[in-house]
Amino acid sequence: MACFLVTAAEAIVVTAAAKIAKNKERSAESLKLEKKAEAEARHENRLPWSKKLMILASLLWGGAFLLCYEHIWHGEVVPFFPFLTAMNDPGDTAEMLHEMGTVGVTMAVIVTVVWAVMMFAADRIMARPDPEPVQAAA
Repeated sequence: MACFLVTAAEAIVVTAAAKIAKNKERSAESLKLEKKAEAEARHENRLPWSKKLMILASLLWGGAFLLCYEHIWHGEVVPFFPFLTAMNDPGDTAEMLHEMGTVGVTMAVIVTVVWAVMMFAADRIMARPDPEPVQAAA
């Protein structure tokens, strides 16, 4: 009924964290050239943390919007107060909170775990040495 709110809340937090990380990365770029060269050498073949967080935020926002659309389609979210039909009855509200705590949290955790595996794989792939070019036989 409102499981998309859990994913949307995580998306809000991750988006804010990505913006903060992006600002820190920009301020780190304004350091002296030597320090910048050291930082680039250390993280040469990796995605920046802010970009990784924005990928997670995109996954979460997409899921939240898709789930919201599905709930609107089934009439569980309406365009008038209290917006969630489960808020009209205390018994339905308890069921909604239970769904948010089980289904919503589970979905948010699964998306985050899948993202973490994707970022681990991306870092491993990007850290591979470049293959040497094959010379044509003469």
